[in-house]
Amino acid sequence: MTTTYDCTIDDERARGLEHAQRAISEKKCVVLPTDTVYGIGADAFSPQAVTMLLVSKGRSRTMPPPVLIPRINALDGLATEVSAEARKLAEAFWPGGLTLILHAQPSLDWDLGETKGTVALRMPADEVALELLTLTGPLAVSSANRTGQAPAQTAAAAREQLADSVEVYLEGGPRPLEGEAGVPSTIVDATGPILRVVRNGAVSLDRLREHVPGVLGLGEIPMAEEEGEAPGASAVPEPEASVGGSSAVSTTDNPATTDNHAGN
Repeated sequence: MTTTYDCTIDDERARGLEHAQRAISEKKCVVLPTDTVYGIGADAFSPQAVTMLLVSKGRSRTMPPPVLIPRINALDGLATEVSAEARKLAEAFWPGGLTLILHAQPSLDWDLGETKGTVALRMPADEVALELLTLTGPLAVSSANRTGQAPAQTAAAAREQLADSVEVYLEGGPRPLEGEAGVPSTIVDATGPILRVVRNGAVSLDRLREHVPGVLGLGEIPMAEEEGEAPGASAVPEPEASVGGSSAVSTTDNPATTDNHAGN
């Protein structure tokens, strides 16, 4: 039975997290707050659960969800060939509004959709989300809305769209928090030797360059490519159309896709 828990009340928060953990273990979907908007989450290692998530949203396998993680040391368990530059950005901006597209660990038994061997990872800066992730481990999370509708900023708004396709709704109040801008995460493609921004968002290019001076901005190309030499990284991705205020981005060669929560 679908249940909503008010996570602003300690007792209900504890009951809600327990129920959500159980629902995830049973391959069901939950709705949770993040630091951007609300997300619909499922066990990242269960193809059945990820399929339910995509069906709930009305989305195909060509738009696989990003994965939220509870701590930075989960990075190496889920991704491989993580460059020193990508690690610097994770250390600087996690938890927070940065999503990194990386090569997925080939040994992992998961199926997020048509990712072509990549995964989009983020650690959200939200207490309820991090508590749940600590209990469940990595979750596939997409914005809590039907495709084509506005992303939900409360669990109640998410329930209006997703109804009984979700087992547990964790209500934590409006997201983003009052006084904070509803800006999606910045997405950086870190699958090649040169890091590239593929969606502008919460972390500005100037802030990224404080830690990795060579990161390319959206649409920028390396000097070698301008001079007609062989490119040193994957092609700059073309952003897909924004849907209901959320922007999905896929890379041309490595189409790990994410929308505006992840982060969410």
